[in-house]
Amino acid sequence: MRILITNDDGIAAPGLAILAEIAAEIAGPDGEVWTVAPAFEQSGVGHCISYVHPTLISELAPRRFATEGSPADCVLAGVHHVLKDDPPDLILSGVNKGNNSAENTLYSGTIGAAIEAALQGIPAIALSQYYGPGNLTLDNSFEAAATHGADTIRKILATPNAFEGDPYKIFYNVNFPPLPAAEVKGTRAVAQGCRATPSGFGVRSDKAPNGRTFLWVTGSPQNVPSGVDTDATANLEGYISVTPMRADLTAGDRLAALKDAIE
Repeated sequence: MRILITNDDGIAAPGLAILAEIAAEIAGPDGEVWTVAPAFEQSGVGHCISYVHPTLISELAPRRFATEGSPADCVLAGVHHVLKDDPPDLILSGVNKGNNSAENTLYSGTIGAAIEAALQGIPAIALSQYYGPGNLTLDNSFEAAATHGADTIRKILATPNAFEGDPYKIFYNVNFPPLPAAEVKGTRAVAQGCRATPSGFGVRSDKAPNGRTFLWVTGSPQNVPSGVDTDATANLEGYISVTPMRADLTAGDRLAALKDAIE
């Protein structure tokens, strides 16, 4: 199996090294793992692509490339440049430092890479490591992802028609709970949730010595449940969450009412 890996934390991120180990286990001794990742951190860029300017790509080592672009750019570079003659069988994104559960999914560059992979028709899985008191002080805060990542991916790959979809292909969002690996209770297939707090981001202003105003983006508490049978709740209860997704933002439940109102 040929696997392409990427992330949004950057080419030097420890989570990418963890993902490389997971991918090598999935690919097997006869497989290949290729890396195309951002040269610098790209957290929060979502499904951004560098449409209005070129993207520098550099080969750092055999099968290892960095681009001065977004995670979605990295997927495009991997599929259409680095591996253009023999595209990957699977694209893995992560392991993100921090959860991409609930509303975080909408901002995540880790998820953006998986979306782009699915749009390119290639099976894709995004993986993220939740942070909390249970794993912050571990020698390896990614322990849960490192230990359970390969098995979780195998379960997804073994699911019948796992990545099928018409016209939008399915991709997967996986979040590992904020616990030591030995304390992980299992895996749950759940929906994307929404935390019971005001939507996470805002801004705080600061004055620079020269009098100019700068804005810092602020977040909200992450260790908050997101509803029954949803991702953040499962993670906080000690479970790995697996959520099937597709790049279709239609609010299907509202179509009939809208048709009645405007047609």
